[in-house]
Amino acid sequence: MATHRKVPATAHRVAAQQALTERELVELQSLLDKVPAPLDPLDVSMLDGFLCGVLLQPRRVAEATWLAHATDADGRPLPARFDATRLHALVRRRHAELDAAIQARRWFDPWVFELDHDGESAPSEAVYGWVAGFATAMELFPQLMALDANKLREPLALLYRHLDADDLEDADELIEEMESLEPPADLAEAVEELVRATLLLADVSRPVPAPPRRR
Repeated sequence: MATHRKVPATAHRVAAQQALTERELVELQSLLDKVPAPLDPLDVSMLDGFLCGVLLQPRRVAEATWLAHATDADGRPLPARFDATRLHALVRRRHAELDAAIQARRWFDPWVFELDHDGESAPSEAVYGWVAGFATAMELFPQLMALDANKLREPLALLYRHLDADDLEDADELIEEMESLEPPADLAEAVEELVRATLLLADVSRPVPAPPRRR
């Protein structure tokens, strides 16, 4: 993976006992790098977006189904000799951390890494992997995309504008929404929009139950 610099945490975190440390994040990437060919594991940024996409489905995706895609984009099984115990433990912890944040509609720190160069396209380039991981989840688990298109359009546009519009099929209204958006001023704003879009999508697919009325 290319050299990156971690974006500093900027807001509330979920339970500290669940959150991976910087060292564990590096360890997870190292473990993913050791997955043998021809398997094609996600990197940590793609994995983070992928996990959010999994968690935003209106029906819970079975762990055995989504976990296989962490170590191979196509979900091919690991060889029997490969010990994935630690890798899977770290992935499960991040899944639990994101799940808690989304359920509570709290800020989380996306695993997005600042590139080593500046420029107008830098924010989109930096968050591209995260969004590509999210899009991978949408392809594998399309239940979210079958919900109310009008409610999904704005948050999806905030995410998919970082991808090539030519790769989006039958998405004229979404592309129109994407083109109406002002580009993020910097990486911090782009990252903030990842979280905002995730929580807006959660309002559609994982609505918070209204509190019972007092009698």
